[in-house]
This record gives sequence, C-alpha cells and structure tokens, in this order.
Amino acid sequence: MRADRLVSLILLLRQRGRVSATTLARELEVSTRTVLRDIEALSAAGVPVYAERGRRGGFALLPGFRTELTGLNHDEALALLVAGSRRGEQAFGLGSALASAMRKVVDALPENHRDTATGAAARLLVDPETDLLSRRVGAEEVPAATMAEVRRAVLAGHRLRLQYAAAGRAPAWRTVDPIGLVTIRDQGYLLATRSGADRTYRLSRILAAEELPEPAERPARVDLDRIWQERSTRFRTGGDQVTVLLRVDPARREDLERTALAVRSSEAGGDGWLRVEVTFQDAEHAEWALWRLGTDAEALSPSSLRTSLRDRAAAIVAHYDASS
Repeated sequence: MRADRLVSLILLLRQRGRVSATTLARELEVSTRTVLRDIEALSAAGVPVYAERGRRGGFALLPGFRTELTGLNHDEALALLVAGSRRGEQAFGLGSALASAMRKVVDALPENHRDTATGAAARLLVDPETDLLSRRVGAEEVPAATMAEVRRAVLAGHRLRLQYAAAGRAPAWRTVDPIGLVTIRDQGYLLATRSGADRTYRLSRILAAEELPEPAERPARVDLDRIWQERSTRFRTGGDQVTVLLRVDPARREDLERTALAVRSSEAGGDGWLRVEVTFQDAEHAEWALWRLGTDAEALSPSSLRTSLRDRAAAIVAHYDASS
C-alpha cells in the first residue's frame, strides 16, 4: 500500500514540478504528516527530492530524475486515459486507484506528449449514453489503416480528406475539420465541420482517409459530451421524419433498433413475425434501413416506401438479367 503511494508521490512531483505538502496530501488522500514521512522515506531511498521554503514553497525533484514505471506505448496509454476519463471515478468505489493509475499512464507518454495528454483524451468519447455494464459487443468493422488515419488527424488537429459512402448515395471525397470521435454502443462516429457546417460521419462508411498537413479550423478546447448531445437531439427532432408500419423477423429487431429513431407498438403476428411501428429520420433513411434487412422485413405502409423498395429491387434484377 505504501509502496504504491510512494510511486504516486514521485509521479505527482515529476508531472507538476514543485507541489506543496497540503496539495500532495489532498491528491493522495492522506494527512500532511504522512506526506512528510513519505518524503523522508524517498530521500532515504536515494530519490533526489528537496524542499523549498517560503509562501510558494513545496517539494520538488531534481531536474532530469526519471524511473521507468510502466511499459506502455503512446497508443496504449491514450486508450487507458480515454477509458478512465469518463464515469470511471464512480465505478465500484475505485476512484483513488483510478487516479493513481492515470498518473502512471500519463507518465508513460513520451515527454513531448504529456502536456497534451488530457487534451487528446478529450477528443475521444466512449458511450456517453450507455451504462458501462450494458455495452454491447461486436463493434462495427473499420479498416485499421483508415481508423489510424482518422485518429491521427483528430488528435493532431489536422484537416482530413475522406471518401464517404452516405446512405443511398455513391461514395464521394470531401475535406473536413475533425472535432472528435464518439462511440455509441457498437457504432463509431466522427464529429466534424465542413465549410463551417456541422457534420457527423459514421466510421463504418468511411472507405478511405488521408490526414492533411494544414491545421483544422476548430476550437482549442472541446466538450464532446455537449456537442454529441446537441447533435443527437437535433438529429432526433429535425428532418422530415417518416413513420413506417412493418413486419419483421424477431431476430432482426435489434438491427432495426440500432438505426431507427424509435421502435414502438411491437406485437407478434400469426406468422411468427413482429408487427412494429418505426420512426426514421426521413424516407431515404427508411428505404436504406429496410433494404439492409432484405427479406427479413416488409414495409406495410406507407405505400410510397413499398413502391420505392420494389422499384429498387426490380432495377437490380433488370441489371443482372441484362448483364447475363
């Protein structure tokens, strides 16, 4: 127990420079007298810690002192910072242990990255709307090279050129100013602006990405929680929403819930399928979502949606008939 506290004490002194005994006691959740005893123990062990007197005095380490405490690389350290930065302090009463672990994580970062570690972690938001114990598994697949390029642009604050396949549209290239990355259950999103307008891109629809050298036009500090709440609320309440009555295979209901704004009035039909009332962002969104379900779902109304799905299927059949 004391050994862990001594390691945390060294890390605090290394990362903050001169620190008062009162501040150290508050950070380590011990008494000032305990801090003084620990300082004496470090000195006796050969750690070059010294005291500075005066109103702004405190304890500090001699410049250049370093000891290897972890073997984490930059990406591993950043991943742990993100995992521990939100709600972790309330998980199972482990707040003190988490604070100590985070100090060690920051210490593992290269020296030129330590000052920006907190800022980097603030650009990544994990499941703001989901309880930690109820996260789903099976996240959407995003090619590692594409994800790395997007992540580098977000963390470095550079513009990003990406090829994006929007629902129902041909893939197209665009240049954006990345703000941050968000995961919601098993789906990932890039929050960005394009020509000053808010844009949210689903990571699984990014086909290719290229980090550009020019800096992104974005605020130096960001509150991803607030931005996500604003955008998701705007998404749910805006647009020409459409309500669809459909029958769906019960095994595909979860797939439907992941893309629809709302799923209501679920009841079993005589054929074993569910009858549900579903709200989509607009008609284009509804057509895309039901097309993905294939023959596991059937739109019963509105008739315009049935017609568009039938015409789309007929066009594909005709295309392949002509090709053969």
